[in-house]
Amino acid sequence: MKTEKNILIAFILNLSFSVFEFVGGIFTGSVAILSDAVHDIGDAVSIGFSYFLERKSKQQTDNTYTYGYMRFSVLGGVITTFILLFGSAAVIYNAIVRIFNPVEINYNGMIVFAVIGALVNFLAAYFTREGDSINQKAVNLHMLEDVLGWIVVLIGAVIMRFTDIRIIDPIMSLGVAVFIFINSIRNLKEVLDLFLAKIPDDVDINEIREHILHIDGVKDVHHIHIWSMDGHYNYATMHLVSNGDAHKIKDSVREELREHGISHATLELESENEHCHEENCHIHFENEGHHHHHHHH
Repeated sequence: MKTEKNILIAFILNLSFSVFEFVGGIFTGSVAILSDAVHDIGDAVSIGFSYFLERKSKQQTDNTYTYGYMRFSVLGGVITTFILLFGSAAVIYNAIVRIFNPVEINYNGMIVFAVIGALVNFLAAYFTREGDSINQKAVNLHMLEDVLGWIVVLIGAVIMRFTDIRIIDPIMSLGVAVFIFINSIRNLKEVLDLFLAKIPDDVDINEIREHILHIDGVKDVHHIHIWSMDGHYNYATMHLVSNGDAHKIKDSVREELREHGISHATLELESENEHCHEENCHIHFENEGHHHHHHHH
């Protein structure tokens, strides 16, 4: 399991590093380094969660979780996001306090820490660059942010070393924190969309409906539901009205859905004279009137 091993490596790197960082922040008196430490501990914890939840999410379906454990991976993303939101809020608060009462900073120490910080995080980012679960993406995003954060700290430290403008330190930490905050909100939205069973962003239900209606033998299609388990696997259910050969029609529809990125479909077939039992059967789609299935047989 590549993803898991990488997440574990990133976790160990980050945890040991954030301890080193706290010491560094206190030693140099730099709030930018301390803010990075908060951020890194948040990352480390969230990576820890990711590791266990990612393992859990790989379990096969069973009788308790009939959809499998994919959503557990998403849960990792939620926890991480909240940790980062709180972490960055705390940092923003501290930075603002510091802007009004600047303190003595050891610039040389800060430069050394920033160089080591950039390197360690670059390694961690390198280890987590492959993998496509939301979890892994979240972890990798943090790593890259960390590298950026450290490069900013480094540039800031060098400028302060030569100009002694202390306010640069809290301003940098503000910048990093606001950046993290905005990204976390974005992540949160993505995750909420999954839990609210919103249709995946790259799927257009009207287009899918059009395409299915063009399949030979399909007279009508309704009750289309499309959702995603983890931002990666898309599922769909629908009712098809048809008097054709069931097997052939199901195959064609599944094929069509696969082209739209839907890997798992449950299809119910009804014959034309069958009454659909559910009341809201005929939801009117925007494009309902345009084509009354002229199928040439």
